[in-house]
Amino acid sequence: MKDYFQRYTPSSTLAVFRIVLGALMFFGIARFWANGWIEELYVLPKHFFPFYGFEFVRPLGEFTYVLFAVCAISSLLVALGLFYRVAIVLLFTSFTYIELIDKSTYLNHYYFISMVCLLMIFLPAHVRFSLDAWRDRTLAKALVPQWTVDAVKLLVCIVYVYAGLAKINSDWLLNAQPLRIWLPAKNDLPIVGPLFSKVWVAYVFSWMGCLYDLTIPFLLLNRSTRLFAYAGVIVFHVITAILFPIGMFPYLMIGTALIFFSPAFHTSLLNSISKFFRFRTVSLDPGSQYTFSSVGKSFTLGVLVIFFSIQLTTPWRHVLYPDEVFWTEEGYRFSWRVMLMEKAGYAEFTVKDRNGDYVKVNNSDFLTPLQEKMMASQPDMMLQYAHILREYYKQQGFESPQVYVDSYVTVNGRLGKPLVDATTDLAQIEDTFAHKSWLLPFGNDIKGL
Repeated sequence: MKDYFQRYTPSSTLAVFRIVLGALMFFGIARFWANGWIEELYVLPKHFFPFYGFEFVRPLGEFTYVLFAVCAISSLLVALGLFYRVAIVLLFTSFTYIELIDKSTYLNHYYFISMVCLLMIFLPAHVRFSLDAWRDRTLAKALVPQWTVDAVKLLVCIVYVYAGLAKINSDWLLNAQPLRIWLPAKNDLPIVGPLFSKVWVAYVFSWMGCLYDLTIPFLLLNRSTRLFAYAGVIVFHVITAILFPIGMFPYLMIGTALIFFSPAFHTSLLNSISKFFRFRTVSLDPGSQYTFSSVGKSFTLGVLVIFFSIQLTTPWRHVLYPDEVFWTEEGYRFSWRVMLMEKAGYAEFTVKDRNGDYVKVNNSDFLTPLQEKMMASQPDMMLQYAHILREYYKQQGFESPQVYVDSYVTVNGRLGKPLVDATTDLAQIEDTFAHKSWLLPFGNDIKGL
């Protein structure tokens, strides 16, 4: 281990990763803005669903555009390597704040971006092919510690492996669900479309998806299989981009997989970019090394130990809860369970007061279509919504409002069944990390990890 932490590698690898991350983030933010999703998701809604423990993250109304502008500008600065340390902190802070405003918009790749940006705060990705290194020639270094590159590789490996482990369940492998539901919707594609109505195709996609996630990081790490593996990365993610509406995630994973290529590849890529754009690059001393101070190295390694300890343990927290994670979703988020279930629900809320008056709630009066859809199948959002209704009807003159819900939820094509005990007054329950005892049991366990 001592020898390992004294090894150095060309800084071109981190430089390419920085450019790819910043460029993809800038494009993603611009795409989000151009499609009008800022207003639709963060300005127009009347209410929001913050994550537990992050209730202090509040919507900003029209100032959300400023937050997105900060995110876009900092992405561009990261790609250029200009004011990198400040830019990467701003990128992490602004993007994560956006992500935490409303859990209705939660996606695994948003979480991945936040974690990558957090990791990059502590890595010297700006010491090569950056405007910072051009402005301050003493910053330009040919070599960086090997572990700074391996930290990024480790995070990408964790994402893939945990996504693969999550697919080792009876619904995914034995029933080809939810792909048996999703794929037929694409049977209008030219030439191959009719195949997606075949059950065997759903099974092939399910098994290949699981094997892909479990093996691809190791194939990328192996020099002899790397080119073949990267071709597989491109094919796999292009197919998912065509079949499923998952935004920038496929392109993000294609870009981040470049981290596994050799330093010579990244150096050659930077040289090609320089020639194409006729950039004047900083002349580097081949032996110049970026070195952390003894305190800085100890601090950074300590942060990485904590960071990866959380990444390795958090996805397993669902085992602390008694019922099926697909049903209760206790421990479901932030665990790299990527596209594992088709879950839909119906929730009708009734608000009563102590005088016997009651009202049946029209959810669309309070929530956007996306919020209503997500809330109807996610217990913690149902509880938050019940509290929104409690406060609203209290202002309307209801004395000690009681909130009840009739809910029916289906998971991966099963018949719908009640999720919440209809006799439970949700207005009196506070959210915690404890098991939600007011949920009815699933009764049909999905076997797996």
